[in-house]
Parts: sequence; C-alpha cells; structure tokens
Amino acid sequence: MTSPVNPIQISGLFTYPIKGAAGLSHKTIELDERGPVWDRRWMVVDLEGLFVTQREVSRLALIQPTFDGDHLKMSAAGAGEICIPLQRERAGVQQVTVWRSVCEAWDEGDEAAEWLSSYLNADVRLTRIADDFQRVIDNEYSRLSARPVTHTGFADGFPLLIASEESLEALNQRMIERGAAPVPMNRFRPNVVVKGCDPFAEDTWSTIEIDGLTLDVVKPCARCVVTTVDQVTGIPNKAEPLATLNTFRKEERGVMFAQNVIHRTTGRLSVGDGIQVQTYRD
Repeated sequence: MTSPVNPIQISGLFTYPIKGAAGLSHKTIELDERGPVWDRRWMVVDLEGLFVTQREVSRLALIQPTFDGDHLKMSAAGAGEICIPLQRERAGVQQVTVWRSVCEAWDEGDEAAEWLSSYLNADVRLTRIADDFQRVIDNEYSRLSARPVTHTGFADGFPLLIASEESLEALNQRMIERGAAPVPMNRFRPNVVVKGCDPFAEDTWSTIEIDGLTLDVVKPCARCVVTTVDQVTGIPNKAEPLATLNTFRKEERGVMFAQNVIHRTTGRLSVGDGIQVQTYRD
C-alpha cells in the first residue's frame, strides 16, 4: 500500500557564504556540524574586528559570492570580481566579534580587503571562521536540542533558519491591505523555505524530521532593519515589512518571522523533501 504524500515539503534552499552579502539558491545542501556547508563562513569586519552587515552598509547586499572550483568568488556590478582560494597558508588567527561572540578567524588578505573597501566605501576586511574554532550556541536554546554540543559559523546565532511560503503570503496580504508593496522571501534570508502548511505553523513545531534527519525548532527569529533592504537594489525602505509585522507579530524580544533550527546530525536536505512534524511546542 502506498503511503500518502506528505503535504509539507521543502520548496527552497539557500546559503549565504559571506554574512550580509547576497545568497545562493540550491537544489540540495549538505549539512556539516556548523550548518549548511559554506553558509556564513566568511564575514566582513571593520578595522576593530567588529562585524559589518546590511544594518550599517546596505550595499553589502549587492555583493554576489559564488564558488568556482577551489575558490570563493566575489562580484558586483561595476566592480568586477575577485577570487579567493579556499585553501591557503594561514599566518595565524585573529579575534573578530559577531554580536556578543568573540570568534577566531583568518584574514583573507589585502587584495580582498581593498576590493571590498573600495566597493563599500569603508575600511573593512574579509575574514573566514577558523576551521578548528567552535562558536557554541547560547545554552538557553541549545539545551532544547538533543544534540550534545551545538555550534555555528557567523550566522546571527543558529545553524539554520526556516520559514514557510504561507507565512510570507499572510504577511504580504496584510501589507497590501495597509497600502504597502509585498516583499519577497529574500528579505528574511532563510536557509530552508517550506510550503504546504498553515501560516506561521512553523511557530508551533518543536521537532521535525526531513528525509531521516531530525531537527529541533528552538527559537523564533526577531527581525531587524535588514528586512527593509531591497536585496536587488541595496536600497533600504526603513519601514516595511517591520511596520506591518509590528501590528501582529510583536513579542517582548521584537517582531518575529521564521524559526531558528538546530540539526542533530550531519546530513542532506533537498528541494521536494517531505517534512514530518514529530512534536509540537507546549
């Protein structure tokens, strides 16, 4: 007897190799201990080692990372491109800061720094999280997962971010009713987009299974002004979608959209994979 098709499935997969820069769409992603392979493994920092994102420099959205053989390639309209070897001799680690986390990272050299500084009109450098460094997730939330030690790269705080198409549709309907233009999913920079559920159903999930891989849904994601930046033009709106989210998605920690997720083991996710909800939040 044939089993019924699971109505909830993955409809999109995305990675963001350089924190704050443009993303990449995938049919399949591999998960290592930190999350999607190469996701947010690089970060632009100022000369003090503090992370730089679209909050400060919205033009960062226009830098497109890609992979070309053994190189990370950065390109942008009018600026050409630059290639950075994935494997090279390292002079040593330096400390960089993302939010309250002090991390060990490698500097990617003067050529990359000059390219970025010229394009962003700011004194910045490109760093890559050191291979042997573990950025451990806040225990308040990592204890909600069955995984013993949870760590990530330069993501804001968790290995994965999941959102549903239905949640975006519900938000956009409210925006249209308020006279605002709808926004695409890229404003929220998720890793995993799903479809086939009720709007904001992901808020109720505690444990899900995707193709034999168990994931713990541990924390709603508070949204910031990055969501107001048009990811195609790099121009911030400064109002939407935050203004509309504030009317129906406001909690003590801010306005919420999407859920942070911890994967229990390494594995693979593919577009079309069915999602089984194992447990729900109380």
